Amino acid sequence: MFYLILSIFILDFLFERTLSFLSIKNSKKPIPALLSDIYDWKKYARQQSYFRVNSRFGMLTSSFSFLVMLLMLLLGGFGWLDGVIQSWHLSEIVTALLFFGILFLANDILSLPFDIYDTFIIEQKFGFNRATPKIFALDRLKNYLLIAVIGGVLFSLIIFLYQLTENYFWLLAFGAVTVFGLFMSFFYSDIIVPIFNKQTPLPEGELRTEIEKFAQKVGFGLKNIYLIDGSKRSTKANAYFTGFGGKKRIVLYDTLLDKMTTQEIVAVLSHEIGHYKNRHTIKGMLVSLPSNLLLFFLLGLILKSDLFAQALGGREANFELNILAFSILYTPISMLIDLIGNIFSRRHEYEADNFAKNYGFAPALISSLKKLSETSLSNLTPHSLVVFFRYSHPTLAQRVENLSSEK
Repeated sequence: MFYLILSIFILDFLFERTLSFLSIKNSKKPIPALLSDIYDWKKYARQQSYFRVNSRFGMLTSSFSFLVMLLMLLLGGFGWLDGVIQSWHLSEIVTALLFFGILFLANDILSLPFDIYDTFIIEQKFGFNRATPKIFALDRLKNYLLIAVIGGVLFSLIIFLYQLTENYFWLLAFGAVTVFGLFMSFFYSDIIVPIFNKQTPLPEGELRTEIEKFAQKVGFGLKNIYLIDGSKRSTKANAYFTGFGGKKRIVLYDTLLDKMTTQEIVAVLSHEIGHYKNRHTIKGMLVSLPSNLLLFFLLGLILKSDLFAQALGGREANFELNILAFSILYTPISMLIDLIGNIFSRRHEYEADNFAKNYGFAPALISSLKKLSETSLSNLTPHSLVVFFRYSHPTLAQRVENLSSEK
């Protein structure tokens, strides 16, 4: 079992590094002709530099994490840590929370220098970062608090359900996680977002009028249009749709308003409304629910086995070691599920683009997508295998080709 866990862990790392190598190699190819107007030679040289710096840095950070994890596996570090906590004779819930809490803090401390370098050296060098050290530190602390409160409560509930009934644990845990996911879908923007960002209603004016006019035209009941202060952390722009029913809202990053015309922003939102009209969120949930059910069913089967805990250096089955071993063994299944999810997601992106296209927004959407790529220095020549395994969206070239066609 130990060698199986070790093999899966190593093969997963090698697979990811192969995809990274292919991505770097493919970045040297010429830009597709239909995207040739995005970068001039000077801007393209800057994009290539940004991509290479990020790729090398990604290789470094992932290799460091791999070596730390490999040493923990080879030296029995997880079993040793669990043994120390077990000697304190605490409840099973507190023991598991301490085990994963210590691992999380240790990992976060080790990754902190890399995160600081990424934010204040790489992103700063290429003009993207606007976060101050104070904002960076506060974000970190807020993240700790959220994980401790939300993650701690949810994880404690899952352990409690296992103690309550081992036979039906998988079904009850699946139900609890599903209910939590639905709750967050409705209230994420009301509860989580305000902790990190300020949201204000989009003021009256041309943009709001045009958005409401289009929403009314397509029968999309919309009252909540918000502006978020994304500019306090980055110059990169974004927009997203969230919530259901009366809680649905459209959120625009303030950086988006600086870079796009009214028509281009409405085109981006028409794409987001296209997701809603095509019921992509519900379809995505219908795809994810069976995979989550499978995950908890398999987890329920192995939680009582001493073999999994012993493979990580423990003596007998316990919740924390067994679930850690399971998380590694589940990697191939998780990859397959993610692959299927990405295939569906790319199809949904085409459908949302076509929705915007059917209302005459193809030229404006093409223009907005090009601007987003240009301002974020996106890689325009990803390798086909990287796209197949990792991309939840079609490439920019594929989207532009689809929007430009007369079909």
